Amino acid sequence: MSPRPSLLVLLGATLAAGCGAEPSSSGNRLGLELTISRAVADELGAFQVVVLPEGQSRRCGDIQRTCLNQQVKPQEALVIQGPNGTKARALRFEAGLQGGAQELTVDIPVGRDYVVVIEALSRSNPPRFLGSSCNYLESVSATRNEPLIAAAITLTAVECDPTFAP
Repeated sequence: MSPRPSLLVLLGATLAAGCGAEPSSSGNRLGLELTISRAVADELGAFQVVVLPEGQSRRCGDIQRTCLNQQVKPQEALVIQGPNGTKARALRFEAGLQGGAQELTVDIPVGRDYVVVIEALSRSNPPRFLGSSCNYLESVSATRNEPLIAAAITLTAVECDPTFAP
């Protein structure tokens, strides 16, 4: 069984238009700076993290236009693990921004050429897609991993249920 390094995703949000400060990252952290409008911040319920192989063959601009589950087959996504031991192809984390930041821990398999997609989901049931961040991740090693500063979430007005099949 290959080791699965734990990568910490640091979520920071600026709740007004514009850019926020770069989040601090060290060690095995993946940093993410989010820019979210006030209107959408009130609707924000969770973040969904999905990791896809063959990252360089994927176009982030296309991925961010709508729910990822409408663009890829569920079995294309890698199985990742959350801090509580939950394994899935898509992990959901309740939004709990405190002081403009939120930390998430995700175990990603050792490998190369990934895309990390973080979707912002509404509080509604079923959840609605509020936007996403698409980030190329060159490699994940069994030892130390450099931080990844994730792209800002691109807000869209697409009506789709981002729920990923188990």
